Amino acid sequence: MEALYEYAWLIPVFPLLGAMLVGLGLISFNRATNALRQINAVLIISFLGAAMSMSYALLWSQIHGHEVFLSTFEWAAAGTFRLTMGYTIDHLTAMMLVVVTTVAFLVMIYTDGYMAHDSGYVRFYAYLSLFSSSMLGLVISPNLVQIYIFWELVGMCSYLLVGFWYDRKAAADAAQKAFVTNRVGDFGLLLGILGLFWTTGSFDFQTIGDRLQDLVASGQLSIVVASIFAILVFLGPVAKSAQFPLHVWLPDAMEGPTPISALIHAATMVAAGVFLIARMYPVFEGLPGVMSLIAWTGAVTAFMGATIAITQNDIKKGLAYSTISQLGYMVMAMGIGAYSAGLFHLMTHAFFKAMLFLGSGSVIHGMESAVGHNPALAQDMRMMGGLRKYMPLTASTFLVGCLAISGIPPFAGFWSKDEILGQAFAANPALWLVGWLTAGITAFYMFRMYFTTFEGSFRGGNTKIQEALLEGSPSVPALAFGPGAMDPKELEGGHDDGHGHSGLPHESPLTMTLPLLVLAVPSLLIGLLGTPFNNYFEAFVYAPSETAAEALKAATEADLPEFLVMAGNSVGISLIGITLASLMYLRHKVDPAAIAAKFPSLYEFSLNKWYFDDVYESVFVRGTRRLARQVLEVDYNVVDGAVNFTGFLAVITGEGLKYFENGRAQFYALIVFLAVLGIVIVAA
Repeated sequence: MEALYEYAWLIPVFPLLGAMLVGLGLISFNRATNALRQINAVLIISFLGAAMSMSYALLWSQIHGHEVFLSTFEWAAAGTFRLTMGYTIDHLTAMMLVVVTTVAFLVMIYTDGYMAHDSGYVRFYAYLSLFSSSMLGLVISPNLVQIYIFWELVGMCSYLLVGFWYDRKAAADAAQKAFVTNRVGDFGLLLGILGLFWTTGSFDFQTIGDRLQDLVASGQLSIVVASIFAILVFLGPVAKSAQFPLHVWLPDAMEGPTPISALIHAATMVAAGVFLIARMYPVFEGLPGVMSLIAWTGAVTAFMGATIAITQNDIKKGLAYSTISQLGYMVMAMGIGAYSAGLFHLMTHAFFKAMLFLGSGSVIHGMESAVGHNPALAQDMRMMGGLRKYMPLTASTFLVGCLAISGIPPFAGFWSKDEILGQAFAANPALWLVGWLTAGITAFYMFRMYFTTFEGSFRGGNTKIQEALLEGSPSVPALAFGPGAMDPKELEGGHDDGHGHSGLPHESPLTMTLPLLVLAVPSLLIGLLGTPFNNYFEAFVYAPSETAAEALKAATEADLPEFLVMAGNSVGISLIGITLASLMYLRHKVDPAAIAAKFPSLYEFSLNKWYFDDVYESVFVRGTRRLARQVLEVDYNVVDGAVNFTGFLAVITGEGLKYFENGRAQFYALIVFLAVLGIVIVAA
C-alpha cells in the first residue's frame, strides 16, 4: 500500500502526459493526428482512467485509516529561505481526487459523442486532459505556492476551453471576460499569500493558521491586518467560484462546448475556490469578522444566482446561474463553520450538476436538427417542449438532477443542503432565511426548466416562434417568465458543429447517455453517506481543528425532532416551488407573463441580471476606455510634446549655430573680442 502513496504523484501526471503526447502530435503531425481521432481520445481517456483507479485506491486506503502522507523536496533556497514542493494525501485530498477524476472521466466519454463531428475534436481532448491535470495538481498541493501555480494553470485552461470556438466573437469575448475577472481575484490572492508569508514565514496551511493566531493573541499583529490578508486570499475563491461580485464570468463561460461547461461547473474550476477555502480554514476560522464576510458573501450569491435563474431561457445559462447559487451555499457553509457540510454539498453537487449539464448538452444535440442547426435556438427552452417522448433517457436523468438539486429526499442534494440549512439556523437565523428562500426559488426554476423542456408539446417545428425569437419579438407566447430573458443578439449566428442530423429531436448516442445514467446513481444515492444519524462523510472529512473522535461523535449525534422540523421546512419550501412551476409551465393555470407584467421592476431586475453586466460595462469597460483616451491625450500633448519640443529646440539652435562655424579666423577673433568686451562691461 505504501507504494501506492509513493507514486500518487502520477495522478496529475497521467492526464498531463496524455495532453503532451496528443499536443505534440497536433504540433508536429497535425493532419495525421487529427485523422486518428478516436485513437487519441482512447489514449487520453485511458490515462485519466489510470489516474481515477489510483484515486479510488487512495480513498479506500484513507477510509481504512491510513495516516496522512506528505512527500516534499526542496525546490528553491536562498539563505535561510526554503521552499518545498511535493504532494499530500489526506481525507480531503482523497475525496476531491475521486470527485474530479470520476466526473472528468465521464465527461471525456460523453465528449466523443457530443464533439464527434467537430473539426477540433482532438484539440478539445488535449485541452480537457490538461485541465484535469491542473485541477488534480491543485488538489494534491501541500502549500500555498504550489496551489497558486496550479491555480493559474486551471485559469489558463478555462480560457482555452471557454474560447474553444474562437472564431465566434461571443466565445472569444467570454474567454477574455473569464480571464480578466479571475485576474482580479488572483491578484488579491497573490497579495494575501505574500502578506501571510511576511507575517508567518511559512506557506504551509496549518502553520500559517497557528502562527497567525499566536501573533494576534500576543498583540504582535493587529487583527485588522490579519483580516485584510485573509480577505485578500478569499478574493481568489470569490473569482474562481463565481461569488458576488466577481460572478459575472461564469454565465458567459457557456459559450464553450457543453462538456467543458459540465467540467467547469461540477468538479474543476469553480470547485477549486471552495477547496482553497477548506485548505485555508485554519487561517479563516480564527478571524470571526472574515468568517462572517465569507458567510454573507455566500448567502448573497446563493440568493442572487437563484433570482436571476428564474428568467433565463437559455438552458445552459439557467444552469450556470444555478451553479452560482449552489456555490453560494457551499461558501456560506464554510463561513458559518459548517466545514463538512460545505464539502459534502460540493461532492453531491458535482455529480448531479455534471449530469444536468451533460443532459442539457444531450438536449442541444437532439434539438439542432429541428431548428436549422442554429445552436442559440437549440439552447432556447422556448423552442423545446415535449422532448421526453423523443429523449426518454435524457429526460429521466434530467428529472433526477432536478429532484436532487431541489432538495427532495432521498436524493443527494436533500441531505447536503439540509445539513447546511440546519447549521445556518443554529449560527444565524438570518442566513438560514436567505438559504431557505433560495431553496424554494431553486426548486421553482429547475422544474420550470424541466417542464418547459420535456413536457407539453414540441415547439421546435413552429417556424413562427423561430422567426419571432430571431427578430427579438416580445410577442412570443408565455413559454417563459414573461417575454423572455434571451438577448436577441444571442440568437444570431453561432457555431455549427455539423452533427448532420435532420427531422425531429432524437435521443443521443450511447457515449452521451451512458455517462448520464452513471451519474444518476450517485445523484440519487450518494447523499445517504451524510444522513444526520450516521454521517459517514462528516466522520471522514472534518475540520482541521477537530479530532477524529470529535468528528465521529458529532457524526452520530442527531436531534430527531430538530431534524424533522428543519427538513420539513426545507422540503416544504421546495414543494411550494415545484407546485408553482407546475401551475405555470405544466398545467398552465397561472400565466407567468401576467406576473411579469404586474411586477415589471422585479422582472426587469432579474432579466437584466441585477444590472451587474451593465454597471461593469459602464464603470470598468467604458470607464477604462475613457481613462485610456485621457492618458493618450496626456501622452500626445505633454509627454510627446515635451520630447518633440526638445527636438525642435535642438534643430533651431543647430540651424542658428551653424552660421558661427564659417572657418574664417577674422570672424572668430571678432567673437572673442566681443566676448571679452562683454565680460569687461559686466565686471565693471
